[in-house]
Amino acid sequence: MNESHKFMSVILSLIKYIREENYKGYDPYDVLNSPIFKLPILRSNKIIRFFSQQLFRRVPINLRPILGIKKEINPVTLGLCIQSYTYLSFFDEVNKDFYQNEIKDLLNKLIDLSSKGYSGYCWGYNFDWEARYAKIPAYTPTVVATGLITNGLFEYYRLTQNQQVKEILISSANFVLNDLNRSYEGDTFCFSYSPNDWQKVYNATMKGARLLTQVYSITQNKYYLDEAEKTVRFVVNNQNKDGSWFYSKGDARRWVDNFHTAYVLDALDDFINLSGMAQYKVYLTRGLNYYIQNLFTPNGKPKYYSGKFYPVDSTEVAQSAITLTRFGFINKAKFILNFALKNLYSGHGYFYYQKTRFFTHKISFMRWSNAYFLLAFSYFLFKNINDIE
Repeated sequence: MNESHKFMSVILSLIKYIREENYKGYDPYDVLNSPIFKLPILRSNKIIRFFSQQLFRRVPINLRPILGIKKEINPVTLGLCIQSYTYLSFFDEVNKDFYQNEIKDLLNKLIDLSSKGYSGYCWGYNFDWEARYAKIPAYTPTVVATGLITNGLFEYYRLTQNQQVKEILISSANFVLNDLNRSYEGDTFCFSYSPNDWQKVYNATMKGARLLTQVYSITQNKYYLDEAEKTVRFVVNNQNKDGSWFYSKGDARRWVDNFHTAYVLDALDDFINLSGMAQYKVYLTRGLNYYIQNLFTPNGKPKYYSGKFYPVDSTEVAQSAITLTRFGFINKAKFILNFALKNLYSGHGYFYYQKTRFFTHKISFMRWSNAYFLLAFSYFLFKNINDIE
């Protein structure tokens, strides 16, 4: 079996599994959906909620049914699947009608799941999230969730010119411009993670910049681009001398990891390509060089942190394959996908969460594992439609 057929077989198994589950699933961070966290003290004590969330995502036994946590639809799952089906409809033309019909159904679900009361379409996660520096109740919109979803919608629009999706994208840009807080440095700024906080997270604000630039590309309204460039300049001004970016600025999260670095690189690449602002390529090149040299082992395996290999994480591995594919490292990306099949694939249509030095965390997470791998394999085949053997 050649690589194309092998990867397509995995994709079809993933789609079968995801659809049989009706796109519902568990999430590493969904412990606060348990009824016990609606009880006095547990519903309000930040320390208990935060550490319960951090501890629970590391437990390799699925205690969710016992705790009353139900499988639910995470809007990001739908966005990632729409993006995947978009690519597959061009790679697997025999089943194009199926993919297009799934996209239409998922788009309607996304509209229903959008957060209400904001300046435009926006989305959040389906669970309360007790972050280190913010409290984000379920379905509170974030620029990360919204940016991941709209990126999938933009790819669908780019390849189909669907006018309904165009209007959704413009509407979502209004959420970014009007509802997120801004932390300024001179005339540059960082978008907040959500309307509820003032976090300065580099990959998050870059997702906002990417959406604004995408909307600029389909409207030619320069206001979107001007605002996008201001936050891009904030990010490149805060690039470390070695080409890396910490996760955030102004707090303790001064680590460099694989997939958040990849998010910044992907969004910066889209900004450059859609804006035509080639002067930012120097920062992209510097960041990409750091990424390749420091976030993979010498034999090509993805490292979770710049100084630490484990855990082997499903989003980390899937995103590394996506980013390597984007920047033309095809053999490296192919190696990563085969590495994922060897280390994280169940053989039954879903992917495991993580592999640590001592054990494999085998719980199936719909957003974190399965939707991301569906995108990774689909994007790889789409980008190499005429070249893969």
